[in-house]
Amino acid sequence: MTPALQKMWISFAAMGFMFISILTIYLSRYKLKGFLRVFSAIFAYILMILAGLIIFFVVFSGPTA
Repeated sequence: MTPALQKMWISFAAMGFMFISILTIYLSRYKLKGFLRVFSAIFAYILMILAGLIIFFVVFSGPTA
């Protein structure tokens, strides 16, 4: 697999993390209560930060030939 194709799949994983975090934040704000609310919010924000770091890496690692 070429480096460009690897970057594409890594960025798809980051987009998946963002989608999961959006759903989890929605659940934690409007549907859950108590400990599950706090746990799901922490999990969602960790995924969002991880996705941001992955996208930062993919964008700033330079072009692939």
